[in-house]
Amino acid sequence: MVKVIIREDLAAALDPACFAQKLGFEPDPWQAEVLRSPARRIILNCCRQSGKSTVAALLALHMALYRPPALVLLLSPSLRQSSELFRKVADLYRRVATEIPSEAESSLRLELSNGSRIVSLPGKEQTIRGFSGVDLLVVDEAARVPDDLYNAVRPMLAVSGGRLVLLSTPFGKTGFFYTTWTEGGSGWLRVKVTAKDCPRISPEFLEEERHTLGPWWFRQEYLCEFEDSETQVFPSDLIRSAVYEGVKRWEL
Repeated sequence: MVKVIIREDLAAALDPACFAQKLGFEPDPWQAEVLRSPARRIILNCCRQSGKSTVAALLALHMALYRPPALVLLLSPSLRQSSELFRKVADLYRRVATEIPSEAESSLRLELSNGSRIVSLPGKEQTIRGFSGVDLLVVDEAARVPDDLYNAVRPMLAVSGGRLVLLSTPFGKTGFFYTTWTEGGSGWLRVKVTAKDCPRISPEFLEEERHTLGPWWFRQEYLCEFEDSETQVFPSDLIRSAVYEGVKRWEL
């Protein structure tokens, strides 16, 4: 029995997908792919209720438990969203809390006895400037996080070489989430999960949503398509094609 327990613990430490199973969660194939990926940069373009936040919570907790003393930051656009993502982490942690006890815990912070910390932050630059040496940075609802805030948090990974995970449903053809998805280069693992790929969302519900939301919102929320605003006069692609960065500014 002891050998079996040791083998299970080793498997959970080495394989985040096995860790998810240890917690009683059976990941979808795409979730297992993300959990097992060694990529340092991951961007998840996923529909609502697809399980992207659960994957992020599992990655955060696995890092804190098995890569101590790790600093994990969860960044969201608002305090409410920060609380929701952190609650997922806390709920998962309670299933293994006896193995590595906590030394301090609040609604937005978890400090473990192994020296790891998981801190959830709302999207305000003044709340994040004091952090450095981040081992894992998770940006939730990234399409709604301002570009200047994203640019302010990236240097936190410079010395540590930490991982960066962006997850969101699309919100227009603007912002760093869109440009990273379309132009970020080969260094990113890109994963797209539409509602049709999620076995927990029924075709009947999707048809109801298509009728209720209309085609624009439905394509964005459930098909993960980047859409121009319905009130936008000129398409974003046309505007970008009219901009030439090689023009020099006149000095007066």
